[in-house]
Amino acid sequence: MKNILSVFVAVMGSLALSAQTFVGGDISLLPSYEQANTPYYSSDSKKISDLVVYLHDVCKWNVCRVRLFVNPVIVNADGSKQGEVQDLEYVAALGKRIKDAGMALMLDFHYSDTWADPVKQTIPAGWKGLTEQQLTDTMYSYTKMCLMRMVEAGAQPDFVQLGNEISCGMLWRSNSDKFNSGQAYSVNPDAWQHLGRLLRQASKATREVCPEAQIVIHIERTQFPSACVNYYNCLEKEEVDFDIIGLSYYPFWHGWLNQEQSAADAANSNKGNLAATLKALANAFPERKVQIVETAYYNNYFPTNDSGTKFKTSTVWPGTESGQDAYLSDLIAELKKHANVNGLYYWFPEENGNGGASYNANNIVITSWLNRGLFHPTNHKALKGLYRLSEYADTQDAIPEPTAHPAKDGIIYSLLGQPLGTDVSCLPQGVYIMDHKLLHISR
Repeated sequence: MKNILSVFVAVMGSLALSAQTFVGGDISLLPSYEQANTPYYSSDSKKISDLVVYLHDVCKWNVCRVRLFVNPVIVNADGSKQGEVQDLEYVAALGKRIKDAGMALMLDFHYSDTWADPVKQTIPAGWKGLTEQQLTDTMYSYTKMCLMRMVEAGAQPDFVQLGNEISCGMLWRSNSDKFNSGQAYSVNPDAWQHLGRLLRQASKATREVCPEAQIVIHIERTQFPSACVNYYNCLEKEEVDFDIIGLSYYPFWHGWLNQEQSAADAANSNKGNLAATLKALANAFPERKVQIVETAYYNNYFPTNDSGTKFKTSTVWPGTESGQDAYLSDLIAELKKHANVNGLYYWFPEENGNGGASYNANNIVITSWLNRGLFHPTNHKALKGLYRLSEYADTQDAIPEPTAHPAKDGIIYSLLGQPLGTDVSCLPQGVYIMDHKLLHISR
């Protein structure tokens, strides 16, 4: 019989999703720092030659997240770029690096030219004036085009996040497309129908191009358990096809970890807590996994130009390297109590305030920064929190192999790293590794 050999350029493929837990971060701005020759050092002052590889091999990350904007780049008169530079080609190149390093990839569609969050879901400039049907069709074709390009580039995503913090809807053309910003999300049926149509088309495109990827729907009402349950109930009523509940959790916005901490902190007495929300979601949606797709905490007291300075850090977690590390330790301990949670992503870990150029989250050169990254803002050295995250990693790597990568030597390996020679015709049907790529042999 004729042999059919399919070579998956992506290192992970569906194997990545066999890991029980995923730990990593959103490293979208890393190439901009690298372009500015910003150095990164380990905690013992050794220069890191490739941070993506270091995150996998040393820090035990098995997933990275990258955000994607529609048409984001602002070109200045001198030819330099600023703003959210993560366009499709930028993301495809970074995604391939992530996959080649042995990690899974989460692609975060913003469906905007700029930042999308609960209070800002700005429709791309090129999509303005579209009718509802035209916008729905564009959602499908754009999502499909981007995913096809990612696959072509060897950066096939394992998780696809459809929208960023879409707690109040997305692609707003008018107020009729928005939800109430409070807890009662069902008060605007027109907005729900608008969101449902968009997400159904985005999901359809994802299933067609990346059928093995898991679809994430991401909100940030994490301090309100009932609002989170209501939101995903409404999604199900709209027959939106998705797999994973994605949450943002920043304690200075979303309350503390559990009932004990919430009760002890008067400033957050009016908020819920993460544990209560995770329990409510487990009860309401026992079949769905939850991932914390964004979290961060201060490593130094306070930045000088960030609106977040109005929020107080907890006395339990001071705004220091040790406080940041203690926060992550406590967060990991809490997440391990919840069987429905299987992912933790740190937001903007690559922030590095003292480089050849200093960038904030918008890729704009500044003189001060957020101070929530996992590298020291003045000496480039990795902080304790970078290594702390490994405690959440599953003991099973994304690709089960005895070494970081099988040799790139033309030899075919089993998934356990056993060399099997070079003759494909002698192998039974199955999945193998050769030259850092997955081989799927069917007969």
